[in-house]
Amino acid sequence: MAKRALVLLYPQNEENEIAIPVAILRRGGVEVTIAGPSKEPVVGSRGMLTVPEAALCDAMKKGPYDVVLLAGGRYGWQSLSADKDVGTVLREQEKAGRLIAAICTSPIAMKAHGIMFGRRLTSYPTAESMVREGDKYIYKHDDVVVDGNLITSKGNYTTFHFGLRVLEYITDSATTAEVATEMLVAH
Repeated sequence: MAKRALVLLYPQNEENEIAIPVAILRRGGVEVTIAGPSKEPVVGSRGMLTVPEAALCDAMKKGPYDVVLLAGGRYGWQSLSADKDVGTVLREQEKAGRLIAAICTSPIAMKAHGIMFGRRLTSYPTAESMVREGDKYIYKHDDVVVDGNLITSKGNYTTFHFGLRVLEYITDSATTAEVATEMLVAH
């Protein structure tokens, strides 16, 4: 049975942090659903208009997913933090022990929804103070941090390695190595 990923596409998310992990996961045979607050086009952090494949409320009914992936972006965390359905999906994913993957500023949204407290993580450098505030997490400065069923990454320049770590977690190292080779990414 194919592994399944739910990738959240919300206003002001960094476009590369959606497109690159989706490309990696799909190359690795993962069934990916890109969900937004609705099926209406979303404007990303660089002004690119992207259309979600499903509304999150509909995608939630088709779970569970092996991974829920959150992108960041300068203000992308705000729309993720404000949506109660995002919080519901994340809490269910955490409770079931399934993977949550968050890049760039999206760990701020994890914090807003009260998940994964006490775990090691990283974020985009300018988001560090918001993520660290209140000592809910153990902050690391690595490009990609894996702590059990939580994978986090700094941002744009780490997106390929982030996507590959997610793929490896839900599939295997052979599949991941093949995808990395196809995409010309050192792994």
